[in-house]
Amino acid sequence: MIPMIAFEKVSKIYNENSFALKDINFKIESGEFISIVGQSGAGKSTLLKLIFAEEKPTEGNVFIKGSDISKIKSRKLPILRRHIGVVFQDFKLLDRKTVFENVAFAMEVSGKSDVEIQEDVPQVLEIVGLADKVDSYINELSGGEKQRVSIARALVHRPDIIIADEPTGNLDIVNTWDIIQLLMKINQYGTTVVLATHNREIVNLINKRVVTIDRGKISRDQLDKGKYLI
Repeated sequence: MIPMIAFEKVSKIYNENSFALKDINFKIESGEFISIVGQSGAGKSTLLKLIFAEEKPTEGNVFIKGSDISKIKSRKLPILRRHIGVVFQDFKLLDRKTVFENVAFAMEVSGKSDVEIQEDVPQVLEIVGLADKVDSYINELSGGEKQRVSIARALVHRPDIIIADEPTGNLDIVNTWDIIQLLMKINQYGTTVVLATHNREIVNLINKRVVTIDRGKISRDQLDKGKYLI
């Protein structure tokens, strides 16, 4: 079976004295939930950026569903990114738009029709538990609710992969666990989830595969019931 994501001898070098990743080899199967852990600056965010082609590898190849995206043309990036939803620590929402409008905007820019938007947005807001917040503005929401909007926006294209880069970094303990449970629920639907975090307690509670990055290299890959051992 072709893996959902594959890295083959991937390095990302910014200058001769600094590399973010070096000789990375690993695969993520369809439907996996994987936590990428490591200290700040270890290379976690760079690895995620290579998956959704915000960065390109200096050496090696990155594959999504068997297709090499290492040298993907700019005109093909929108097509790739419809298959990958991204959730950020700082939400990246449009404050002057409502919850509905924030999610709808992600569909508008990809050319979806008004009919599709009116049908799909309420469905995805129901999934993330925000059906009663459709007309609320972003500044009226809690931090946890804002991150749910961000997840809804990432989900609205029904992506094969959800990438979450420190999605709970700005949240309290209660909202942190709520967001992780939501990501696990999405994973149960069959979506591949790649979570980058330095939250030891959360990783240990998830109890799934854990890949540890240390100074740009994979130092540990626990395939099942992994723990944050740094």
